[in-house]
Amino acid sequence: MIRDDQTDGIDDVVKIMRLLADPTRFRVITMLQTGEINVSSLCKLLSLAQPTVSHHLGLLRAMGLVNTRRKGKQVFYSLNSNTVQSLADKPGLIINAGSMQLRLTGNCSKLREAG
Repeated sequence: MIRDDQTDGIDDVVKIMRLLADPTRFRVITMLQTGEINVSSLCKLLSLAQPTVSHHLGLLRAMGLVNTRRKGKQVFYSLNSNTVQSLADKPGLIINAGSMQLRLTGNCSKLREAG
């Protein structure tokens, strides 16, 4: 049985899972594992138009999964280290969702090539 104090964490995990259920957003998260990437580069890697990529990045940012840094007219995105960490012992990510963690394991770097 789920206690009331666990529901917030579960709701957060469900929101993140829904967000990452979109292949483009999942690819963006895995691409950002290698470090900061600007929007133009993400557009080229994903073969998508800038408004589409910016929309997906905005949703990831609103959920707290990515950070932004502006340099002139360019916007750079990176994983929010308070929320998302790479696994130390194997390929994958840990996403903190309230009092819970979502672990994504496996070789996600291949998604960068599959896009």
